[in-house]
Amino acid sequence: MTDLQNVDTEASAPSTAEPAGAEPGLDTRYRDASLPVAERVEILLAQMTLEEKAGLFFQTVIGIGPDGALAEEADETGGGSTDEFVNDLKMNHFNIHQAPDDPGAFAEWHNRLQELAASTRLGIPVTISSDPRNSYSDNPLAALFAGAFSVWPEPMGLAAIGDEATVERFADIARQEYTAVGIRVALHPQIDLATEPRWSRALQTFGEDVELASRLGAAYIRGFQGAELGPDSVATMTKHFPGGGPQQDGEDPHFAHGREQVYPGGEFELHLKPFEAAFEAGTSQIMPYYGMPVGTGLEEVGFGFNKSVITGLLRERYGFDGIVCTDWGLINDDEIMGEPFPARAWGVEHLSPRERVKKVIDAGCDQFGGEACPELLVELVRDGEITEERLDASARRLLREKFVLGLFDHRFVDVERARRVVGSAEFVAAGEAAQRAAITLLVNTGRADASAEASSPTLPIARGLKLYVEGVEPEIAAEYGEVVATPAEADVAILRLVAPFEQRPTFFENFFHSGSLDFPDEVVAHVRAVAAAVPTVVDVFLDRPAILTPIVDDVAAITANWGASARALLDVVTGAAEPQGRLPFDLPRSMAAVEASRPDVPFDTADPLFRHGHGLRYSDSSVEQVEQVEQVE
Repeated sequence: MTDLQNVDTEASAPSTAEPAGAEPGLDTRYRDASLPVAERVEILLAQMTLEEKAGLFFQTVIGIGPDGALAEEADETGGGSTDEFVNDLKMNHFNIHQAPDDPGAFAEWHNRLQELAASTRLGIPVTISSDPRNSYSDNPLAALFAGAFSVWPEPMGLAAIGDEATVERFADIARQEYTAVGIRVALHPQIDLATEPRWSRALQTFGEDVELASRLGAAYIRGFQGAELGPDSVATMTKHFPGGGPQQDGEDPHFAHGREQVYPGGEFELHLKPFEAAFEAGTSQIMPYYGMPVGTGLEEVGFGFNKSVITGLLRERYGFDGIVCTDWGLINDDEIMGEPFPARAWGVEHLSPRERVKKVIDAGCDQFGGEACPELLVELVRDGEITEERLDASARRLLREKFVLGLFDHRFVDVERARRVVGSAEFVAAGEAAQRAAITLLVNTGRADASAEASSPTLPIARGLKLYVEGVEPEIAAEYGEVVATPAEADVAILRLVAPFEQRPTFFENFFHSGSLDFPDEVVAHVRAVAAAVPTVVDVFLDRPAILTPIVDDVAAITANWGASARALLDVVTGAAEPQGRLPFDLPRSMAAVEASRPDVPFDTADPLFRHGHGLRYSDSSVEQVEQVEQVE
């Protein structure tokens, strides 16, 4: 792998702790790194109790205590008691959400957890996973604030850049930051095709173009895993098989009203194409989505319960022998921050948790995401409903990956190295450069001058002008010009907006932006009022493809971003950086066009306002810019 920072790239320091509870006569040859992985797996598996095998199958959220201490009890994010997870439930796969701002404290926590795991009978090391944590998002069920990690645009922004080398570089940097603190599984990339404009999960995809999503998804996997999985890799859990984009009305299956995936255009096979590229790139793991296929001939149950999809399609047709982990929370109802959060057991709501566990195992999955109930699996084996041989098949995959990642040989990380690597100056600068590069210039016509034959572009503007800003910190804007209090005083106004969404009744549902893509009337009226007073630049965070039609003829310029700091935007606005992005999806002209489109078919909204691939450059002449906009409009 390419090391982008002049630091030791070894993922961890050699383990110094041996399993403290080793029984007399225990065959410890599985600790011998000179033996083949397959042999080490069999030596270990032969000595595991049913309870220890069952513990492998469950991966749940774990908390971090103050200053990197082990969490002693359950917290509001869903993390439970560390001792109970490791010693009572025999678990050794955990998903970390919130983490200390100090990477050293993160690393210290990881080492304490590995020490606890080393003290168990077999000393099986812990595998830590994480959702994306290198961007601006803060959705506890999908992506996390970057904190100390380098900050990059969302995958949709990487798609706007459209360059495989940039994506692979991002993933390699994230790999180094992850391994520095002990994270060894990425619960990403998300390579679904964003073919339903209203879908709330589009931001973490590479857009709706199958060729682009396939190329960039493969580059992402190469950056995290390398040419092959090994001791310096972060394993990728690519999602959401067989493609989570075609959601009925764009609603997300985290919630019951979004449980149906539909294919009115007959494009089920198209949504498999990015996964074919992921298999070719060697992805180590796959996550099926929550949704249930409707009208396809497949069993109408959630994909994690769906044998025709997991065994028939993934295992048999594609020959995938890596780990298949369900999406989080298929088995048990939960409560998060005081609100009920039902199990996403779509199509099998009538089954008991025990019956759901059996159906997931029968479907061909290896692991339950977001669950901590190994006792149900133990009961099913003891009652003869699942064979221990079936458990062994999945246990081999789960153990194999731990050996291949080198966790049995190097389970600890270097605390001081974590502080050097995570958020290093070079990594931060690379992320900031990508933020600027992803910004996409949609409109740059300026305001018509009565004495001119055509309008002249507004961007880039000169530094030092009088600026009226909304959504930009005044102290940052002051680095680029004189900040004034009203549009009437300004030379230029800069307004930052977020793509519209509808408020929903529960706390967690509002992390998933859904519903209409139309801006509220009051927002449109306000933008028009400012634009009537002063040349106005509107920047929109396009986590979904907003309807810009009501303002496109009123403002001087429009830019789009998928995660960019105020400085990144203002560098582009003032010409210190060139806008390089191109739209990774069509921007619809109206909600009527969205509602008439087929959710499984890319580029299916009639007469889009801007087409996929649109993006202006400052190097274009003003006439060329005006012509390009007219052609798109």
